[in-house]
Amino acid sequence: MSDRRFETLVVERDGPVGWLVFDRPDAGNAMDARMLAELEAAWTELDRDNDVRVIVNTGNGRAFQTGLDVKQLSRDREALREQSRRTRDAELRLSAWHNGVRKPVIAAVNGVCAGGGLHFVADADIVIAASDATFLDPHVSIGQVSAYETIALVKKSPAETIMRMALAGAHERITAARAHQLGIISQVVDPPGDLRSAAADLAAKIAQNSPTAMAVTKRALWRALELGLTDACRAGARDLVSMWSHPDQAEGPLAFVERRPPVWQPLDPPGAPS
Repeated sequence: MSDRRFETLVVERDGPVGWLVFDRPDAGNAMDARMLAELEAAWTELDRDNDVRVIVNTGNGRAFQTGLDVKQLSRDREALREQSRRTRDAELRLSAWHNGVRKPVIAAVNGVCAGGGLHFVADADIVIAASDATFLDPHVSIGQVSAYETIALVKKSPAETIMRMALAGAHERITAARAHQLGIISQVVDPPGDLRSAAADLAAKIAQNSPTAMAVTKRALWRALELGLTDACRAGARDLVSMWSHPDQAEGPLAFVERRPPVWQPLDPPGAPS
């Protein structure tokens, strides 16, 4: 089922899998003011939909995502004033991480991923890419600072690789094969045309699991990127214990013994007490 209320995104639901697809192919899926507003709404809507257990993020056309629409920025700075304020105040609402999405998010990179597009790679839980996908960060080549996206990537990837990408700017690209070698992505899909089916297959595997257990696991692992080892383990212990009284904790073993698919509880709405 597709949601036609969005102009720059395609938001669809296919069983337990939600799809958030960048849909400005003639502009390399660059983010204009309209897309910036729609992204926050789309992430929030998919996260609150109890029928959606996993979200796949990809792009229409030859590019995955090429960052901020610099043409609009050069012609109409007023249109992006709110984005400038959010950037200054570290209040971005672009990616799943920015919007506090609790469900697993798979980024399926289908072509060029550049600049601000790296937000959606850094902030996804799992990243796969078509064999012809490429990654680059042209910020310094147009006189801008590379910060948010590459800072997040440094937490999950080899630091020197990300430093090199940030400093090489538009003059060097990382191929999908090299990104896989370096652990930036977990799978290369070949032929490229099979990317969406590969993403759907992976999402279907993940969707079989307890929504609540996955949300708590995701929270624990992302928190570990911000805390030291001891503090992260202590926080993880609290997360682990928080599931002990949840119905899924009993349903999983019972379904295994009875040799049937488990019937999981829907994920509690945002803000519900743990």
